[in-house]
Amino acid sequence: MLAVLAPGQGAQKPGMLTDWLELPGAESFFRWAGAIADADLLTLGTTGDAEAIKDTAVTQPLVVAMSLFVARELGGLPGPVAHTPQAGRDVVIAGHSVGELTAAVLAGVLSVEAAIALTAVRGRAMARACAQTPTGMSAVLGGDPAEVLAAIEANGLTPANVNGAGQVVAAGSLEGLAALKAAPPAKARVMPLSVAGAFHTEYMASARTELEGLVGGIRPAQPSRLLVSNKDGSAVETGAGVLNRLVSQVTSPVRFDACLDTLRELGVTAVIELPPAGALAGLAKRDWKGTHDVEVLAITSPADLDRAAELIAAERGRAEAEHSPDWRVVVSPARGTISPAAVAEGTALPAGATLATIAGRRETVEVAAGYAGLLAEWLVAEGDLVDAGDPIARLYPEV
Repeated sequence: MLAVLAPGQGAQKPGMLTDWLELPGAESFFRWAGAIADADLLTLGTTGDAEAIKDTAVTQPLVVAMSLFVARELGGLPGPVAHTPQAGRDVVIAGHSVGELTAAVLAGVLSVEAAIALTAVRGRAMARACAQTPTGMSAVLGGDPAEVLAAIEANGLTPANVNGAGQVVAAGSLEGLAALKAAPPAKARVMPLSVAGAFHTEYMASARTELEGLVGGIRPAQPSRLLVSNKDGSAVETGAGVLNRLVSQVTSPVRFDACLDTLRELGVTAVIELPPAGALAGLAKRDWKGTHDVEVLAITSPADLDRAAELIAAERGRAEAEHSPDWRVVVSPARGTISPAAVAEGTALPAGATLATIAGRRETVEVAAGYAGLLAEWLVAEGDLVDAGDPIARLYPEV
């Protein structure tokens, strides 16, 4: 199994597009993407300095557009396949923060145009949220995990990114971050990050609200590749569920450590990180050191494309049955109060059978079985409050 990782904000660097403009169609792609994002991505990615490309409003569409261009060059990654428990499992996709929008395209949920447009709105909304209150983020490297989290909480901060490999990013008030740096946890180092504000915390609530009012106009497709979520490392089963998580992650911590755990459990044999690459590949190597024998390739220049294509071709030829699951979890596509269908555990269900309804603030959503199977276990009860991505039931697929 091949894992494709899509980086997020913070991976950008000055001149990041320059080498890629040698490829046919690159310049026109970035001009087109810039027109969608209402930003001069071509100039920002070639001559923009570190300060220019730090602006959240432009950084996010720049990073996503670059990843999508290189994915297109590799060819075939987002190609739709029949989505069943036994098909479409040769590639697993995971993005970090805004990289989840790239991942949504690679999994067949969003079009390139929709992802770039949504990323641009997200970036501008988060920039406005950052301007409301002075906040920031700091990486905490090393230390005992429990002690690190306790120190973050003691200073009134949020663990906004739990990245694995001994790396946690604290976010919140500048005073709290200064106190954490002045008295770090034992054997830990605190490194302030050059960001505009406290991403993935409640400080981004206004941005989340803005996105909630927008995504209702998008009609996502069902995932055609295995898509692993930052929320908890679980696979997202529906297009609506992907969109809901893209909105909720703006104020929720990024659990990339859980994504790495899932990739390990799936038996991933090779990893490709799309440009601007390096950070996620480094996390995977450190987190899996000594426990997981896997080739990790960070695509940092066009010279890496040949090896990436070889890894894709090798995994595409594997037998799908190697990773057939014994059972799968059905997750909630929305937030609200759930009412499970009157179906007893042990009942055989056809594909499309209604499992539950979820009453939210704006609408009532129906949850259906995506495939035929046996209802193994209910994981919710009548009246339970659920969020997008929360598990509802376990199904044994009909093979």
